[in-house]
Amino acid sequence: MKCFDVVVVGAGPAGCAAAISCAQRGLRVALIERQRFPRFRPGESLHPGIEPLLQQLGVSAPLLHQQAMRFTGQWVQWNGPARFHALGSDEHGAWRGFQIARAQLDATLLRQAEGLGVTVHQPCQARHVLKQDNRVVGLTTTHGQFFTSCLIDASGSASWLNRQLHLKTQVCSPPMVARYGYLQGCIAPYETAPHLLAHTTGWTWIAQVQKQLLHWTHLDFETPPSAPRKDVDPMLPEALRTLPSRGPIRGADVTWRISTAVAGTGYFMVGDAASVLDPASSHGVLKALMTGMQAAQAVFDCLRQPALQASAPTQYCQWLNHWFERDSEQLRHFYRQHPYPPRWLTET
Repeated sequence: MKCFDVVVVGAGPAGCAAAISCAQRGLRVALIERQRFPRFRPGESLHPGIEPLLQQLGVSAPLLHQQAMRFTGQWVQWNGPARFHALGSDEHGAWRGFQIARAQLDATLLRQAEGLGVTVHQPCQARHVLKQDNRVVGLTTTHGQFFTSCLIDASGSASWLNRQLHLKTQVCSPPMVARYGYLQGCIAPYETAPHLLAHTTGWTWIAQVQKQLLHWTHLDFETPPSAPRKDVDPMLPEALRTLPSRGPIRGADVTWRISTAVAGTGYFMVGDAASVLDPASSHGVLKALMTGMQAAQAVFDCLRQPALQASAPTQYCQWLNHWFERDSEQLRHFYRQHPYPPRWLTET
């Protein structure tokens, strides 16, 4: 029998942020991840506002080293000619975002969790949730049973705990799949700043994530989702079509959705396990880190003050639902400015 204060399912950014934050507070933490690292995931373009979170987690130094790729804004061709949107500035100069390869982000966060004493089981598959008197008390895995005061689900879009508990999901868009891939090489001006390009059926995002490596993400508003295919046309600019592909084209379900109960008795959901919006919301990693850290604080408060065990999940649900509603409304507004806005916007 394995007993912990907290068990986290999923070692992506949300799960590691939760595990690190719990360990920083002196809690006994187990982190369960079903896949071996590195995993094939899109590269990340991060706003400079995320730096304080990385500092709190203790990973800013290895991630934001001098060789990290930085940018001061992005080019947007949406409802008119291409325009450069700067990230902002202060008395110290222009703000700079940065590119982080997902493998580097995952590995750095996981090392920090292990360094703080988190017990990592990888690869380890979550099987079934364990409940007692309608309270989540643990789970069974391929490594045996784990018992815990609180379970944090960071399983990503698979939403493992949501399915285990047979909870409902509020769906706020038609089915959508974002497809993504990589190109070997780099051509100006894509090497200096990310680009967001509108086209007749949706948009394409292009960013240099490493030297001589471009990442693209492509979303169609109206095309019914299907499994990623080799012949998918990513709607790349003509100049980039000469670059060879690196690796396969992949896809991710980015249908807008949120669990109707992102927290409850003995559990919290974080990151994409709790809610999903498509990548144009630009809050993926920020949401992952913030929800993980917020859930960790709530768990710590509940363990320190048992009287909060009823109110803390309620407050977390209210906070995350408000964030989701605000971001989804901003995304609807943004898509209404698209030269060919999705038809379903008028139906919602």
